[in-house]
Amino acid sequence: MTRFVRWTAVAAAAALLATGCSGGSSDGPQAGDRTSDAASSAASTGSAAPLPSSLTSQKLGWGQCKATRDSPAPGDEWQCATLKTPLDWAKPDGTTIDLALIRTKATGDDRIGSLLFNFGGPGSSGVSTMPWYATSASELGKRYDLVSFDPRGVGASEGVRCRSDREIQASESVDITPDTAAEETAYFQDAAAFGKGCQQAEGTLMAHVSTTDTARDMDLMRQVLGDRQMHYFGISYGTELGGVYAHLFPGTVGRMILDAVVDPSADATGHAENQARGFQRALDNYLESTGQGAEEGTRKIVALLKRIDASPLPASSARKLTEPLALTGIIRPLYSEASWPTLTSALEAAERGDGSELLALADQYNDREASGRYGTGTHSQRVISCLDDKQRPTVEETKKLLPRFEKVSPVFGPMLGWDTAGWCHDWPVAGQYDTPEVSAPGAAPILLVGNTGDPATPYEGTRKMADELGKSVGVTLTWKGEGHSAYGKGSDCVDSAVNAYLLQGKVPEDGKVCAS
Repeated sequence: MTRFVRWTAVAAAAALLATGCSGGSSDGPQAGDRTSDAASSAASTGSAAPLPSSLTSQKLGWGQCKATRDSPAPGDEWQCATLKTPLDWAKPDGTTIDLALIRTKATGDDRIGSLLFNFGGPGSSGVSTMPWYATSASELGKRYDLVSFDPRGVGASEGVRCRSDREIQASESVDITPDTAAEETAYFQDAAAFGKGCQQAEGTLMAHVSTTDTARDMDLMRQVLGDRQMHYFGISYGTELGGVYAHLFPGTVGRMILDAVVDPSADATGHAENQARGFQRALDNYLESTGQGAEEGTRKIVALLKRIDASPLPASSARKLTEPLALTGIIRPLYSEASWPTLTSALEAAERGDGSELLALADQYNDREASGRYGTGTHSQRVISCLDDKQRPTVEETKKLLPRFEKVSPVFGPMLGWDTAGWCHDWPVAGQYDTPEVSAPGAAPILLVGNTGDPATPYEGTRKMADELGKSVGVTLTWKGEGHSAYGKGSDCVDSAVNAYLLQGKVPEDGKVCAS
């Protein structure tokens, strides 16, 4: 079973289309420049206890980056290194694991410091994504070293793989909206098997890949990179990670952008309902753009999915388009308004009985190569989110939720409703919290960028994050747009405000709105 709706922005968009510590510290008075070196050191672990010098004084061996499964080796301007961090942050002197980092140095003379990126997921590889995304951040690269990383449990950083490619493909035929007792049994058996596969493959790592663990890793990065403050750009799930960091280390928050903001006040069920609402809203907007009307178009899609559920569609390959793959194929183009014509073509083909186009879209989203090899991003996502999420709805509780979910979204509600029970069913490691703690009293202003048409992280989460961060910390910037995230998506208003904040420390007026 795969969770089809992910909090990731850049990877989805892209699919469609060692020695020497880095020096430098933040320059002059600016937004977030209020922490002394002593205070920064004291805040480094979220408490007064310092980290061992074996961690904070380690030297990064920056060298030429190698090709990964996801991408070829980037150009010579990119450097890669490995950071050692504790497996268990409760035992900082104990076993360490390796985290993969990538950077390109600031191109201008007036360097501010490092700008650390997280592209969402959880499970997105920053090492693979950063070189691609750098074109959108070219202005920022003049004054910042652009830095990203594979979080623990992701990609080159002890990445997790819980099942084989053959097992993944077999799971795509499992009915994610079970209609019979037999389908329900198969659904939960597949869910339990995934967790057992993770436990067999990863062992002790499964208990140490939480968002809190990664936030602590980030502060170690800050110190080893030589920065007094954390300048950060988080997208989608990366906004939750940024909020958790700000809570743990409010004194070291520098200039922080959170784009496509996750609602930190929602539990696992609340997130599922939020996403059902967000994707239905995006689908409605898409349908209205085609002239057929949201209600009429939704009825047609629901009817199509029911037919596919009963009889999967043939495709150009030997595989068939099942209901789970069809839903994934519909979701995929909703991440970007530029992809809406692709969705129109795929739906028209499916109505004619050809599932090839929707299947191709689903494969893009699921990171499936033509050879049949799958990426591991969804494995990492599930291991991280199930360690974070304490909530474990029962089958009975989920069945009571289904009418509400279907009312919110006739297309996506049933799948996301069942997902509340299936995603972490019989998970071998207990979750840590119902909702993340992101309150950050005393932190510098954090700029939250919300897109009113965002499907994966609905706009309402922007205000919720601002409220949770606390008075005078969360500053909201709204874009009346479509697709997932806002920066670099064609709004000069958004890009100018973000650049002014990150490059000059100019905090925009709270509540500023950018028209589409």
